[in-house]
Amino acid sequence: MEINLISDTVTKPSNEMLQYMFNAKVGDDVYKQDPTVNDLESAVAQLFGMEDALFFPSGTMANQTAIKLHTNPGEQVICDKYSHIYHYEGGGASFNSGVSCCLVDGKRGMITADLVKNAINDPEFYHAPLTSLVSIENTTNKGGGACYDILELKKIKQVCIDNNLKYHLDGARLWNAMVAKKQHPKQFGELFDTISVCLSKGLGAPIGSILLGSKADMKRALRIRKILGGGMRQSGYLAAAGMYALQNNMLRLDDDHRRAKELAELLKTLSWVEKVEPVETNILIFSVRASLEEKWVIEKLKQKNIYISSMGHGKLRIVTHLDYREVMHSYVLETLSKMQF
Repeated sequence: MEINLISDTVTKPSNEMLQYMFNAKVGDDVYKQDPTVNDLESAVAQLFGMEDALFFPSGTMANQTAIKLHTNPGEQVICDKYSHIYHYEGGGASFNSGVSCCLVDGKRGMITADLVKNAINDPEFYHAPLTSLVSIENTTNKGGGACYDILELKKIKQVCIDNNLKYHLDGARLWNAMVAKKQHPKQFGELFDTISVCLSKGLGAPIGSILLGSKADMKRALRIRKILGGGMRQSGYLAAAGMYALQNNMLRLDDDHRRAKELAELLKTLSWVEKVEPVETNILIFSVRASLEEKWVIEKLKQKNIYISSMGHGKLRIVTHLDYREVMHSYVLETLSKMQF
């Protein structure tokens, strides 16, 4: 029994999801003639109370499209120092849009309205890049699955309005945040100019993300997606997986969160663990004591068929997900409790 806790992207479609995909009605989505893709886009837009949506092969492409929508070359994006758009999208912001990132020193990947306000360049000071976009991530990946308070997001929105800035949400794991904080999609839809949501992480679809926004922005996004090579043909088979995931896999995210918290509570009691970051959703980050290299922990767990990942500097990451079942969870808890270094 192999237990992969490296990411929630490792899940495989269930038999029920595969059957749903197999039965999908499809067309050519490049011509916007795939009925299943159109239905998914419409359903997600309606869920968030936003005008329109566009299906993408990846969250990175959806985010990169949003950045290009809202900026011009030479301008600047404000984001947290841990942001996915800065660390894990291959330098795409600079390559695709010609923009720089102003990295804000937030807390666990989350920034505040005051931090945003202080990071905005004076638009009259032409020596500095023009600030045009604020991008936030919810939940935060490098921040250990932390969730924003909706009131702080509203305060940041007001700063954006006051300074004529666009507002993007990288919501790759927004589903986890909404379940954990008991929030509704429309609370986010009314705040942001664009939102990207991933279907292939907590929800268990094999591929796909959605970008949401105004009809005008999604019309422009369609062209940008084409430029980036993201146009797919009979992608309704993939969209069907996303539709099934939305209908069947949302509420069970609570199980992932519970298991991550139970793992965290155990790790706090172990002598070789230095620190466990707070756990709100399905990502657990912990540090080992200074005399212990994280690769030793990874290797020892690998010998027990348990796979986790290193974040460097003594930090390790565990991500719970749809395919991490209760029997596996019991085995991991028992294995960790017996480990000695």
